Amino acid sequence: MSADLQWLLLRKNNSYTVKRVVEGPIFSKEPGNLTNIHSWKYSGLANEKTITVKETESGVQIAYRKKGASALAIHPAVSTIAVRPRSGPRRAAGVTAKLAKRGYRPDLRVAALARVSALLVAKKEKKAAPPKKTRGKKAKAA
Repeated sequence: MSADLQWLLLRKNNSYTVKRVVEGPIFSKEPGNLTNIHSWKYSGLANEKTITVKETESGVQIAYRKKGASALAIHPAVSTIAVRPRSGPRRAAGVTAKLAKRGYRPDLRVAALARVSALLVAKKEKKAAPPKKTRGKKAKAA
């Protein structure tokens, strides 16, 4: 089945659609949708080439479908790249840029980088605040 036909069947009703406000934007919770916006460009169900960003215990995992792989063979058809939390945003930028340079959905490069960076920032451990120093008269008295 073609991607256009799949989108025509999925765009009005599917179980991943989220309609909160009557006149507001329509969101989607489907796997492979980087921005969670219900549109054909970002759809993880209708497109053959998708980039999935998942949060794991060891960091962030970027998965993409291999070129020419059957849609029915899900596990062997997906290649994964792991980004550790301590690697930082530059490693994530390199991984997403590598996918885009190879011609694998270059239009999703910015969205994938934003998603990975947001997950890495959320996983980052915050530093403890240093103790406050006493200043002025209190410091002189002590």
